[in-house]
Amino acid sequence: MHVVINGENRQVAAGATLAAVLQEFGVPERGVAVALDGAVVPRALWPDTALSPDAAIEVLTAVQGG
Repeated sequence: MHVVINGENRQVAAGATLAAVLQEFGVPERGVAVALDGAVVPRALWPDTALSPDAAIEVLTAVQGG
């Protein structure tokens, strides 16, 4: 199944969950926020969030500075 992660086209297993895809692509479990199709998904829901074909996933990393 095709999804887009941070603007890059990726192939993932059909029926994959958000948690599985993030783990597969090496996204850390801490220090990031994840949006699915424009809506932030709380970390507690990642394992239960099924992805649909052409889902758009944005992974945002927290940074410090000013």
